[in-house]
Amino acid sequence: MLFKLYNRMLTQRPYATNALTTAFLFGTGDFLAQKVSASPQYDYPRTARAVFYGGVIFAPLGDQWYKFLARIVVGRTNVAQTAARVAVDQGVFAPFIGIPLYYSAISALEGKNWEQTRTKLEKNWWPTLYTNWSVWPVFQAVNFAFVPVSYRLMAVNVVSIGWNCYMSMKNAGEDPTKVRKDL
Repeated sequence: MLFKLYNRMLTQRPYATNALTTAFLFGTGDFLAQKVSASPQYDYPRTARAVFYGGVIFAPLGDQWYKFLARIVVGRTNVAQTAARVAVDQGVFAPFIGIPLYYSAISALEGKNWEQTRTKLEKNWWPTLYTNWSVWPVFQAVNFAFVPVSYRLMAVNVVSIGWNCYMSMKNAGEDPTKVRKDL
């Protein structure tokens, strides 16, 4: 029943549906990041920034990105097309759009100046990209090979709960490998 409702909403209002689900799942990732971090105080504006970024910035960009990738046709096999899509996604989007945009947009929403944003990006870009390459290529291969294009953003968003948790912790200067012991 929930899938039918989602599918109907995606057909009738694709932007709003993608924006709301992406916002919710980015917020969920930040919520979990804060719950497992050592900080005793919950930062509601931090979650609000994650929700805003997910719904207003990432959702329309991700939707268009997956539609663009669906038009990449290389070779005659699904394997070749999937490999090309993963290569472009991981070789172009992740290092030059996705990761820099996340840190830049969240820094702007935090009120950081350009120097602070640049420092954060320099500190986090390579570790984030390295971790990205250990998580996303395999998932994206499955996503591009088997998931219809209209559902790819949602598939990514579901897996992104963990990824958004990681990104939120990195952005906050927390070590994602260290979590509270009382969980």
